Amino acid sequence: MKQREQIRMSDAEVTEFLHGRYTMSVATIGKDGQPHLVAMWYGFLNEKPAFWTYAKSQKILNLQRDNRITCLVEDGKSYNQLRGVSLIGKAKIFEDEATRMRLAENVYVRYNGEVTDQVRAALRKMGDKRVVVQIEVEKVISWDHRKIQ
Repeated sequence: MKQREQIRMSDAEVTEFLHGRYTMSVATIGKDGQPHLVAMWYGFLNEKPAFWTYAKSQKILNLQRDNRITCLVEDGKSYNQLRGVSLIGKAKIFEDEATRMRLAENVYVRYNGEVTDQVRAALRKMGDKRVVVQIEVEKVISWDHRKIQ
């Protein structure tokens, strides 16, 4: 068996990994064709990875022009511990408050804990200038170097 096949994660392993508490690197394509790469906290919208960001951010301007997106979630401090998932697909942008709040609360719980009424009010205020980006995954590339020890 080739090493690439040995380190590939199963669908269940990919799902479990993505539900961990990591940061996602998000790449979009700039007007000049150069990749634009940023780190984002993320959550899930209808079981699909998603994040929220300012509506006037560079990544949104890029996605409005070209909705292709590649995202990377990775972990590991040494080569034999490296693991990650690359998601390649298209971005779907949501502007409505209900979707923003669903995702905002999902992300908050993943990274911070319980959503209180005070937190909900703060998220609603933060969301006024934000949109949600849901990743419509077309291809998954994964690796887990712990499998070849």
